Amino acid sequence: MNKVIGLTGGIASGKSTASDYIKSQGYPVLDADIYSRKALDKGMPGYKKVVDHFGRDILDESFEIDRKKLGQIIFTDKSEREMLNSIVHPEVRRMMNEDQTRFLEESHVFLDIPLLFENGLDKNCDITITVFVNSDVQLARLMARNQLSKVDAKARINSQMSLEEKKKRATYQFDNNGSKTDLYAQINDFLNSL
Repeated sequence: MNKVIGLTGGIASGKSTASDYIKSQGYPVLDADIYSRKALDKGMPGYKKVVDHFGRDILDESFEIDRKKLGQIIFTDKSEREMLNSIVHPEVRRMMNEDQTRFLEESHVFLDIPLLFENGLDKNCDITITVFVNSDVQLARLMARNQLSKVDAKARINSQMSLEEKKKRATYQFDNNGSKTDLYAQINDFLNSL
């Protein structure tokens, strides 16, 4: 019986690195961030709702949603973040569920979902995995990756459930404080156990 495996982590914890590696090993990985972007494409129902709520100032010159502008709003205002989530998440779930059903016929399916536990989506998984790093590594990686100040990086990290809490809730944990090779070895061990 094929399993639904939820993969999560915190911002800059290495979840995407783990996800990419799992994909390279031939497993379908449904990435919630990709579905979220798709849900906000022009012509999609979420696009109009987001522009109606947040205003035309969040659009770029091509009338696409400027994610950086939107991010500055939602990462500093919890109620605005909740509003965005209430618009985007139902559409993301619908699209992911369609693909999950199709892929499950052939293989185990990984769901790459940053807010797996926050949104209660772990209940739809047979197994959950948290990719984690310690807080200093997370802060340094996020500041470097996104060219953020320490204050902005901390605001983004603090907008999510702590990695410690995600580790407690997960069936398995992948420690990403070391090298990619170390992470890949942990993933291989997990995949071989399926």
